[in-house]
Amino acid sequence: MGGTSTSTFVIRWINFLTMILAILVVGFGFWMSTHNDECRRSLTIPVMALGGVIFLISLAGFVGAWKSISCLLWTYLIMLFVVLVAIMVFTVLAFIITNTGTGHAVAGSKYKEYRLQDYSSWFVKQLNDTDKWIHLRSCLVKSDDCNSLSKRYKTLKQYKLADLTPIESGCCRPPAECGYPALNASTFDLSYHPVSTNVDCKLYKNDRSLRCYDCNSCKAGVAQYMKTEWRVVAIFNVVLFVILSFVYFVGCCARRHAGGSDSKVPGR
Repeated sequence: MGGTSTSTFVIRWINFLTMILAILVVGFGFWMSTHNDECRRSLTIPVMALGGVIFLISLAGFVGAWKSISCLLWTYLIMLFVVLVAIMVFTVLAFIITNTGTGHAVAGSKYKEYRLQDYSSWFVKQLNDTDKWIHLRSCLVKSDDCNSLSKRYKTLKQYKLADLTPIESGCCRPPAECGYPALNASTFDLSYHPVSTNVDCKLYKNDRSLRCYDCNSCKAGVAQYMKTEWRVVAIFNVVLFVILSFVYFVGCCARRHAGGSDSKVPGR
């Protein structure tokens, strides 16, 4: 019975540590929510939900080992395997989706511009969904992304040297190819005839509620933000997958060892 007790001890404490890990995952999701406004929390709830699921699975493994409930231990191993597969699938898809799209340099400026067609078809489909974009657009209008630019950058020189975020670059100003002279960080001289056929040139307005929120460049800026967020979560998932794989391996070995020890008891 020594092998069985040792195995259950290992499973019990490895799952106790995994419960702590699950709390950290939930904490990571909470951190994401506090560092983003409601417009940019697409992965916050899934991350926190994942942490909650891992916690419940680990709790099942802990209780199963503590009370020596075999069916609970098997349920724990099966559910942990399912979670590992789900994490692996999501992570692979996340890396595939975020493998395209990058910023384009703007002459004489530090910031970059983004083009919607550079991003994955999945991102484009999500952002071209009318209902979803209406919600995102209303959030962007209410946010300080564009409204605070003139306060942060008092001169045009400061503005051109500013490291604008993708959303600030895409939603708060017309594309550089339009040729509109900047009067300040939030106003452009629209009396000039645009030198480009880009439809965004006609969509841009100086009005605080309009800006370039209906532009493809704005959607591209959001796509770049989503790409960065998804890539961070994907990297986090890789680390999580490695840790949980180790936990699963230890749990399987301990369970097998316990089963082997139990089968030898009658023959003593």
